[in-house]
Amino acid sequence: MDNRPYNFALIGAGGYIAPRHLKAIKDTKNNLVAALDKFDSVGIMDSFFPNADFFVEFERFDRHVDKLKRTPNKVDYVSICSPNYLHDSHIRFALRNQADAICEKPLVLNPWNIDALAEMEKETGKKVYNILQLRLHQSIIDLKEKIAAGPKDKVYDIDLTYITSRGNWYHTSWKGDISKSGGVATNIGVHFFDMLAWVFGPVQESIVHVSRADKASGFLRLKNARVRWFLGIDYNDIPDDVKATGKRTYRTITVDGESFEFSEGFTELHTKTYEHILAGKGFGLMEAKSAIETVFAIRNANPVGLKGDYHPFCNII
Repeated sequence: MDNRPYNFALIGAGGYIAPRHLKAIKDTKNNLVAALDKFDSVGIMDSFFPNADFFVEFERFDRHVDKLKRTPNKVDYVSICSPNYLHDSHIRFALRNQADAICEKPLVLNPWNIDALAEMEKETGKKVYNILQLRLHQSIIDLKEKIAAGPKDKVYDIDLTYITSRGNWYHTSWKGDISKSGGVATNIGVHFFDMLAWVFGPVQESIVHVSRADKASGFLRLKNARVRWFLGIDYNDIPDDVKATGKRTYRTITVDGESFEFSEGFTELHTKTYEHILAGKGFGLMEAKSAIETVFAIRNANPVGLKGDYHPFCNII
C-alpha cells in the first residue's frame, strides 16, 4: 500500500470505550471516514474527526462503506466497539468490505465463532485483531519475563480480585443480559483471563464457585499457577478501607502473597495496540481463543458453592 493515512470506520461511536479508539486512530496519524451508533450523542467526535460521516442506521452506514470500497477512499480498518453479542456480525461486515477488523474484548461470545471467522479470513484475505491491551502493559510484560526466567515447574498461587461498581442502569442495559454480554465474568474479566494464561500457561482446570448477575468467582489451574478469582460490579463488595477513600473500583492481583501492582500505565494502551497492529504484529483470532474458551466454560458451568479452594471474598456474600 502507498504511504497515505489508513482510512478507518468505527462501529459504536457513542460508547464508553470509543474515545480511546478515536484517540488511537488520531495518534497513529490515520483518518476516520465514517462512524455508526444508534445513539447520536457523539459530540466527542468533534475533538478528533469532525469531518467523519456519521450514521445512526446500519443500512445507510453499510451502503456508504460499500460505496467507498469502489473509490480511492476505501475503508482499510473497521474498529468495533459495539455490544459484545454484535461483535461477530460486525467483524464479518468488515471482512466482507475488504477491511481488517479491530475489535474490543471479548472478541466473540462462543469459541466456534472464532473458527468460522478464521474461514472468513481465508476467504477474504483480511485479518481480525483483538484488543488485548494488557499484553502490552509494561508491568505485565516484566512479570511474564520474570516467570519465564524462573523454575519451569514452579506453580504460583494467585488471587485476582476486580470489582468495578456499576449502578442500576447496568442490569437494564445490554450488559445485564447474559445472552448479549456473556455475563460479568466475560464482560469485565475476559482480558484478565487472557493475561493470566499468557503469563502462566494454558488452563488445565476450571471450577466456578459463585455465578450471579453481579458477581462471579472461581478457581483456575494453569500450567504454572493456581488462580482464585473474584469479579463483580457490586459496590458493597469493595473493602471498607477502599470505600473510605471514595473509590468505586478495587483491583488487585497477588502472586505468592505479594501484591502485583499494575494500576498505572493504562492510558496509552489502545494507541500502543493500534501501533502494534499497524506494524503487522497485532493479536489475532488464535491469540484470543483461549480466553474465549475460558469464559464460555465459566458461563456454562454449574457453580459448586463454597467448597474447595475458593476466593476469600466469597465469604462476604
